[in-house]
Amino acid sequence: MQPAAPARPRAFRPRAIRARTHALAAILALALATQTARADGPLTVHRIPAALANEAVAAAVAACVKQGYVETAVLVDADGVRQAVLRGDGAGPHTLDSAFFKAYTAVTFKAETTATIARAKDNPALTNLAAKLPNLVLAGGGVPIKLGDEVVGGIGASGAPGGDLDDACAKAGIAAIADRLK
Repeated sequence: MQPAAPARPRAFRPRAIRARTHALAAILALALATQTARADGPLTVHRIPAALANEAVAAAVAACVKQGYVETAVLVDADGVRQAVLRGDGAGPHTLDSAFFKAYTAVTFKAETTATIARAKDNPALTNLAAKLPNLVLAGGGVPIKLGDEVVGGIGASGAPGGDLDDACAKAGIAAIADRLK
């Protein structure tokens, strides 16, 4: 059995001490932030019931059918997740993605896609952003669904020969359920 080696004196390490101090400060800041977040309580989130979502997309498609257009409508929740989808008879397969992108864009920017297009004309950074991020599109036919000032969803319509026509169909979908969004 060999005798134990003598303990080496610890060298002074200022970098190690600074690193530990920074780590401790970060943990403390995180703990305080967590406490502050808990103190505020849970968020209240409003959602569109599934029955109303289905009714809205059906009304949007029906409004375009009355005008002789084949249409797809997609309703997304406030997080941009598809909640209801209806591809009208004869609507092209691309209209599924296009209607979703329009609804997603309306929810993301909390504005009608036609308004976002107008903003993008004066703001090249917005156009660049829409080109780089997934699911954003600068085309008419996306309308946010609001409960007061809160965006609770969005509806996108695609298939008519023009964004203004898609826009009118999306608005018809919202009008069909507006009185029950409370």
